[in-house]
Amino acid sequence: MDVTLGLWAVTIAGIIGLIVLDFVTVSHKPHEVRFREALLWSIFYIGIAVAFGVGMWLWQGGDIGTHYFAAYLVEKSLSVDNLFVFIIILTQFAVPAELHQRVLLVGVVLALVLRAAFIAVGAAALATFAFTFVIFGAILIWTGIQLARHRNEDPEPKDNAVVRLARKRFAFSDDFDGTRMFTQVDGRRMATPMLLVIVAIGSTDLLFALDSIPATFGVTQIPYLVFAANAFALLGLRALYFLLKGLLDKLVYLSTGLAVILVFIGIKLVLTYLHELNPSIPHVSTVQSLVFIVVVLVIVTVASWLKVRKDPTAVAHAGRMTGSDPEDGATAGD
Repeated sequence: MDVTLGLWAVTIAGIIGLIVLDFVTVSHKPHEVRFREALLWSIFYIGIAVAFGVGMWLWQGGDIGTHYFAAYLVEKSLSVDNLFVFIIILTQFAVPAELHQRVLLVGVVLALVLRAAFIAVGAAALATFAFTFVIFGAILIWTGIQLARHRNEDPEPKDNAVVRLARKRFAFSDDFDGTRMFTQVDGRRMATPMLLVIVAIGSTDLLFALDSIPATFGVTQIPYLVFAANAFALLGLRALYFLLKGLLDKLVYLSTGLAVILVFIGIKLVLTYLHELNPSIPHVSTVQSLVFIVVVLVIVTVASWLKVRKDPTAVAHAGRMTGSDPEDGATAGD
């Protein structure tokens, strides 16, 4: 696919325009988002993502369209796990409900910036050093295995090293002051808990970028499509949070399903490298990847529904990369 600077400029301008639209229409005045509002915005962002994919399909052909939709589906599924962590952060720091949307919008912007940087680095590495496929594959396989081992645990944002550093660097007030990150308390300038929340969100975005970018490169090596898929998946994240926050804890097998997807894409990346060395070695096509991911997500959803029907006390967990073995903790997702 031949991507001109003009196309990059138009795409980036469009994404910035959507962020500005989100800010001036929804997040400018903090309020508690209701289901209907979240549903309409979710439909809006998914509609834009699908329209972009259809446009790619009609303009560049079915192969490019398939690459984009596979990348978007990977990012969208991984972003759902991201929502678990956002909920944990917002809960642990006792963020008032009317401030949730502002925190999420800042988190989306930080994620876009971080992932754009990772995409640039990843694309350059893949173009100059083919063994990067194996490195990315190994990262995803390790991540998938660790996520499967600790699928019934949740991360602890307050134990985040960056958050601890912020606590040492700044004096914090006890209360939020709207969306401000700094305030005056008895004539003394202090950081508000909002700064800790943004730090926790930003460092979490960094960790998710380390996994999601290699995963997206696993289904398409076209940087423009990787960027577009990431951007459209993230732009709808805020609305998706308010739409699904009451249902997320029922997706008890989501972490397991995402672990399977990550390992699958990791193996695909390794096979891609080996296939370049020896064409007789089979490789997984983008269409096969798309089908596999859809099947796994359907199985996860149906299995979770059946599990919750059988055991209403079962609760989903975000999973984590380190911690005790799942056998040592809760077994709600087993």
